[in-house]
Amino acid sequence: MIEGFRFGTMKILGRSYSSDLKILGGEVLAGWWRREGHWVHLEDLDDIVRFGPDVVVIGKGDPGRMQVDPRLRAFLAEAGIALLEEPTPRAVETFNRLLREGKKVAGAFHLTC
Repeated sequence: MIEGFRFGTMKILGRSYSSDLKILGGEVLAGWWRREGHWVHLEDLDDIVRFGPDVVVIGKGDPGRMQVDPRLRAFLAEAGIALLEEPTPRAVETFNRLLREGKKVAGAFHLTC
């Protein structure tokens, strides 16, 4: 699904995106803004939680400066949703692999730092 990533740009199904984004069930939600710039909080992923994935892949940017709130980690664990946090280049590979394996996966990707 994700065809490529380079700092600041992600190509998905033939279209290039230059802002942070989420992917839910094959739908790309561009222009993802978070409550607090380089932190991901539960309310930043409300739509992902409602989607009910098996796994959430968070691309923390390149080289990976975005942080995940520990309360979000705890909430997802309690809900039985696996969380994988990786620098965005690796998160892209992980997301695509999980999709190929047939997992119900959602992704949230920071495209810059």
